[in-house]
Amino acid sequence: MSFAPEPPPDLAAAQQQALLLLVDDMPDNLQVLECGLMNDYRLVVARHGERALHLAAEKRPDLILLDVMMPELDGFEVCGRLKQNPETADIPVIFLTALNDENSEKRGLELGAVDYIHKPFNMALVRTRVATHLQASQARQALRAHALGLEQAAKLRDEVDRVLRHDLKAPLSPIIGFVDLMIDDDNLTEEQHENLQLIRDSGHKMLGMIHRSLDIYKMETKRYHYNPVPSNLHQIVQSVVSSMRILAKQMEVGLEFDCDASADAPFPVEEMLLHMMLYNLVQNAIEASSPGDVVKLHLTRDDAQVTLTIHNPAVVPDSIRDRFFEKYATSGKRQGTGLGTYSAHLMAETMGGTLTMTSSTEAGTQLTLVLPEPKIGEDQQ
Repeated sequence: MSFAPEPPPDLAAAQQQALLLLVDDMPDNLQVLECGLMNDYRLVVARHGERALHLAAEKRPDLILLDVMMPELDGFEVCGRLKQNPETADIPVIFLTALNDENSEKRGLELGAVDYIHKPFNMALVRTRVATHLQASQARQALRAHALGLEQAAKLRDEVDRVLRHDLKAPLSPIIGFVDLMIDDDNLTEEQHENLQLIRDSGHKMLGMIHRSLDIYKMETKRYHYNPVPSNLHQIVQSVVSSMRILAKQMEVGLEFDCDASADAPFPVEEMLLHMMLYNLVQNAIEASSPGDVVKLHLTRDDAQVTLTIHNPAVVPDSIRDRFFEKYATSGKRQGTGLGTYSAHLMAETMGGTLTMTSSTEAGTQLTLVLPEPKIGEDQQ
């Protein structure tokens, strides 16, 4: 399925099909214009303002050449009424005038005209001005159509992702739920218990990926609605650490977590979002470590913010250190996508916080997440 919008139309081809409305109360002027433009454009003519307004609404011309000095409705009045009508407001208007004062030109441009052509006509100039403003108008229309195509594609993607997430979550949720029930049995061997934990952790990881598929896109386009509620950060971080212990054991890496007593107080956060972000960061820290290393997490709270640090002895390669949080930045990981730290940084920003990294041979690598306390119910995009 393609989400790409339709390409812009060929402007030269569109120009050849353009319809011009010529408005002048003097037949001689209309004749000059018709003779000079009839080979390149389709033409309709009007000799007074009311007729011009009627034809503009009925024919929807691509451009209007409008005389200023006409009886009853002059060109200024006609232009003003054209711009007030949503159906004709976008049609470019070029004034034709024998007037040659700045105030008249200023008035016309303020009403929405795109240009002035002074009488007597120089048809070479008329053709050039008409072609230029037609091309500009058609380019604007193409851009609007392109933007509309992008908007429709985004809506379609949202809908497809919503359906896919619903269909994928439906069978996955009971799998995770039944595993949680089985883990509580007291007749399991250590190996069975570890296997069930692995199944549960994989299920949670898959569930997080399902949620993240659309959420990351919404965060990138600033359309994600962040909804923090009072949560126990200690429990959230501990849950992530527990789910990572099997991986740490497989990698022969130690995993430690300590928390200040002050961090046990409820803190407004979106639990699933924070869990997904920390899951990525802790997994990256473990996979970057060598056997015998220890990954350490520390959670503190002071004033109106919390700070979580994740430290491991490994050093981030120079080749990606300056672009550590950029999309697709990865080094030395066979199955690395470069999306883990990118999405984590995006999630931190979405929560109104900051995620930074320092790395050196002497100190190893430390990620620091700082989250300010949001107001409950505060709309955040």
